[in-house]
Amino acid sequence: MIAPDSPAPTVDPAAAPTAPGRPEPAPRPLRLPVAVPIAVAAGLALLLAFPPYGWWPLAPVGVALLAAATHRRRLRAGAGLGFLTGVALFAPLLAWTNLHTGYLPWLLLFLLQAGYLALLGTATAWVSPLADRIPALWPPLTGVLWVGQEALRDRTPFGGFPWGRLAFAQDESPLLRLAALGGAPLVTFAVALTGGLLVAGVWWLAQARRGSGDRWWAPAAGAGAVVVLLLTGGLLVPLAAPAGGQHVTVAIVQGNVPRLGLDFNAQRQAVLDNHVNATIELAGEVAAGARPRPDLVVWPENASDIDPLRNPAAGARISAAADAVGVPILVGAVLSGPEQGQVRNAGLLWRPGSGPDLEQLYIKRHPVPFAEYVPLRNIARMVSKQVDRVRADFVAGTEPGVVRTPAVVLGDVICFEVAYDGLVRDTVIGGAQLLVVQTNNATFDVAEARQQLAMVRLRAVEHGRPALMASTVGVSGFVSPDGRVSDATGFNTRAVVVRQLPLTQGRTLATRVGVLPEVLLAALAVAALAGAAVLRRRTGARPG
Repeated sequence: MIAPDSPAPTVDPAAAPTAPGRPEPAPRPLRLPVAVPIAVAAGLALLLAFPPYGWWPLAPVGVALLAAATHRRRLRAGAGLGFLTGVALFAPLLAWTNLHTGYLPWLLLFLLQAGYLALLGTATAWVSPLADRIPALWPPLTGVLWVGQEALRDRTPFGGFPWGRLAFAQDESPLLRLAALGGAPLVTFAVALTGGLLVAGVWWLAQARRGSGDRWWAPAAGAGAVVVLLLTGGLLVPLAAPAGGQHVTVAIVQGNVPRLGLDFNAQRQAVLDNHVNATIELAGEVAAGARPRPDLVVWPENASDIDPLRNPAAGARISAAADAVGVPILVGAVLSGPEQGQVRNAGLLWRPGSGPDLEQLYIKRHPVPFAEYVPLRNIARMVSKQVDRVRADFVAGTEPGVVRTPAVVLGDVICFEVAYDGLVRDTVIGGAQLLVVQTNNATFDVAEARQQLAMVRLRAVEHGRPALMASTVGVSGFVSPDGRVSDATGFNTRAVVVRQLPLTQGRTLATRVGVLPEVLLAALAVAALAGAAVLRRRTGARPG
């Protein structure tokens, strides 16, 4: 018996017995032996949502599983469970990075990326009291925390690595159209919100069934209805309209390489010759009437790793191709300089009759750290001497990739740059009518190429512009402003595809507002973390 002046015992509401006919006020944390496999399953579900698998409905399922595993856990357990999800996702998703570089770069990269999901797991555990106090907050909290995690991962360290964003798994989903309203961050939010609704709906259903009443199913049905509205509502988003019958005909030349791997550039002359010869053959087909005459030819990244501005023989070969086809060629070239020991990754317009147009030159603005340049080289060498395989550091450009041709204004980005929101948007703001992604997948595999093409699809919808991806080995192809792919080539093959593309007019809402949706959603994530701290202080709740 408790004495009258004795303090009342502290009771955890979630652990207190439930009165008959009343559901528990908050979900109990899953037992750790159950949470661990659920966290791993979350990562595998997320993995299968991405190309080359493309089972996009599994993305919100993966989000839901991680939310369930980390809810109401101690912060350390939340971090560990999030890390397990990250390893299950990123280790296989980024396996293409170890095909030709060894295991160490792949290991370091996927562990780093998994660390961000460990932060997400920690944050989910931290905000659990908010979701317990107001259960309807659970889905939007899940959404904003995912956006906040991706915003951090996309920028840190060394400019970030946005591969594996939820939005990039939705290339076949109705949610893709939301990119026209708020870009990749809004699509990520919608996917994570759907996942939050799934886990909350299952919870509400399980708890309501323990209670009494004829409408025990109502909360879960409401969550399900919102999920359906999210998925179908995307189809109602208007897309860019054609610009009064304007069109451009473009040829993509995929010259292929003698052999895949890092040593593809040991045969630089052969790679250049492949693209020159394929273009000259295209010119013959055009002259014979077998192919339509293009207004522009696009070569991929690394089509000429011999600097054509300093090597007269290489320049003469490109001029022969341009003169034969009779239209400008956007050449992916590696240029020497500006200083000794430096190089630049460039998209250079080469005109028939006059050669290189140095006023229409794009220098890659975001070289890949530890692949195109080595930050902190002396320290990195202590980890692996493989960093010295990067003999010359690529120098970053400073101007957006707006390349003006006689037929169309191009928005050029090179390889991984398509994953970065601002780099693509800058070209559209600068007047781009056609988005161009020049890439070289010869050091990777078809999975990486298809993951990259999914990003191109999102960018086309986001900015309401036709787009194309030109690769040395594939996959190359055209993308319409509604995200549909046409004339996709095979991998590790030689191919030339020609297509007439209707041009669009105006700017999407996503183009106009830019980074604002991500800033607002990330700010809500920070506010949620702060609100959870205040609630914990007031209630005396401890993590977990």
